[in-house]
Amino acid sequence: MTTADSLTTTLASRIVQGIAAAGGWIGFDDFMARALYTPGLGYYANDLRKLGLMPGSGSDFVTAPELSPLFGRALAAQVAQALQHSGTDEVWEFGAGSGALALQLLEALGGRVRRYTIVDVSGALRARQQQTLQRFGARVQWAHEWPATLQGVLLGNEVLDAMPVQLLARVQGQWFERGVAVEPGSERFVWQDRPTSLRPPVEIAGTHDYLTEIHPQAEAFMRTLADRLKAGAAFFIDYGFPEAEYYHPQRHMGTVMCHRAHQADADPLREVGLKDITAHVNFTGIALAAQEAGLGVLGYTSQGRFLLNCGLPQLMEQAALPQRAQAHKLLMEHEMGELFKVIGLCAGDPWDALGFSAGDRTHTL
Repeated sequence: MTTADSLTTTLASRIVQGIAAAGGWIGFDDFMARALYTPGLGYYANDLRKLGLMPGSGSDFVTAPELSPLFGRALAAQVAQALQHSGTDEVWEFGAGSGALALQLLEALGGRVRRYTIVDVSGALRARQQQTLQRFGARVQWAHEWPATLQGVLLGNEVLDAMPVQLLARVQGQWFERGVAVEPGSERFVWQDRPTSLRPPVEIAGTHDYLTEIHPQAEAFMRTLADRLKAGAAFFIDYGFPEAEYYHPQRHMGTVMCHRAHQADADPLREVGLKDITAHVNFTGIALAAQEAGLGVLGYTSQGRFLLNCGLPQLMEQAALPQRAQAHKLLMEHEMGELFKVIGLCAGDPWDALGFSAGDRTHTL
């Protein structure tokens, strides 16, 4: 048995035990949390490689900082403006992956950042980050939880999509919460629906069967951020939509996807612990949760437009041809430029943030 086989078998058995202890059924948010974050076994808690450019590296997907170092250098322009405007000198990054973005930002920002704190649940990724960032010494720190208060600029690149979601299914006109059970006589996970009073935040037109997600954990994260952030700003970059697009009647299969070896599939119940499980972000829900808790919205736009505003074309002019080609993928609509969005939040009154200076889409939220 390979290490991967042993890992997924052990994790599956652990989840089976959890389902039994819960009475034979758990919500998908519970299942997703166990599959991703069970200590030592979950996808983000085990030692298997995750991030890289090509499947041959043993990686499962690539994020913008791994795709091009110009991503971090462009983002640094927005971070620098936010640090200056708020009079702060700290950066907090949630879910720092390989440490590539932190490296790019620290190199670009230099002495403007007194301390760079990473919050990451993955021990394996923390070890990789520490190796990548060792030359910065004590300026880079790691934390396991929120501080009581924080000041500075908080970043999250592809963090919100990994937060567990609840699944809601309308079947023959009735709403159910879709959860996970175990097939009798086996350890095979199966879908199982239970009637629920939960509903999507907007009415779904039509009577056809419909599967979607709600995001209580991501919205709770925003409320915690609002409670702790006393001065500064936060920027989240992720794939997703405003509410009207997220809950469009034609989006009837939901957005949950899995990623392994740079291949996508829609079956999170198989190969637990060996592949990423994600859901697109409802940016309207994120903005409302933040606003209701006291944060201001600086802006919302596509990643492509945000990076254009932050000076990526000028950085590309100075780069070698291969670097320019990779950076183009950050901008192009059919690559990452349109699917990925950026939302900016702030403590106190909103101000004119560089990344949203043109093409702001806040009115669509």
